[in-house]
Amino acid sequence: MTALTLRGISKRFGAVNALTDIDLDVAGGEVVAIVGDNGAGKSTLVKVLSGVHPPDSGTISFDGVPVTVPNPAAAISLGIATVFQDLALCENLDVVANLFLGHELVRPRLDEVAMEVRAWGLLGELSARIPSVRTPIAALSGGQRQTVAIARSLLGDPRIIILDEPTAALGVAQTAEVLDLIERLRERGLGVIMISHNMDDVRAVADRIVVLRLGRNNGDFPADASTETIVSAITGADDNAVTRRARRRKEADHV
Repeated sequence: MTALTLRGISKRFGAVNALTDIDLDVAGGEVVAIVGDNGAGKSTLVKVLSGVHPPDSGTISFDGVPVTVPNPAAAISLGIATVFQDLALCENLDVVANLFLGHELVRPRLDEVAMEVRAWGLLGELSARIPSVRTPIAALSGGQRQTVAIARSLLGDPRIIILDEPTAALGVAQTAEVLDLIERLRERGLGVIMISHNMDDVRAVADRIVVLRLGRNNGDFPADASTETIVSAITGADDNAVTRRARRRKEADHV
């Protein structure tokens, strides 16, 4: 069942049309990858969904009911959690402090034990490889930091999680760790929107691939669509031209 529906979403910044008539559907337990070249509108779409930029026109619906997302607090209360590329973690604080930063449990004093138990519970649900919830963020790998950021987003029991370039600048092992996390989010029945430039990562976990080009929808494909088809939608090139270029590159590699 479709949880999140966007119809005709547009956003303008002065004379620039960042988004024009964007449609998007995301179901619970589905990973939808959004791909596109620089300037395609991916970041603007993330900010519209997370309440940073209210859309100029169009509708956003949950379970068929129109909603508004005027600010980040409204997005969170609706059940939309966003993990931005910079993760927004405090390196000098430990895992527990980062998970509950701004949402500490106070009963009536700061309840460190309850927060630690909840932290281990969240990380356990994600099968996370974190040595200790008292480890400072500065001592964690890139993949472990991404895990902490995702775990923090689950505190509000979201229905939709947006991951902005979750595997950017990660090594092979750390990337595999994050992709496993995305699989577990799907298994929990959450809808996942994954912004990525890495087609290998997209194919590894996505159920569908939505292409944006110059702020508009330019294709909605199954994850097993050919690379040539996806690339042609991203670049606007003809499928045959993309295939010919790929063939020439392969021939050059064997010279």
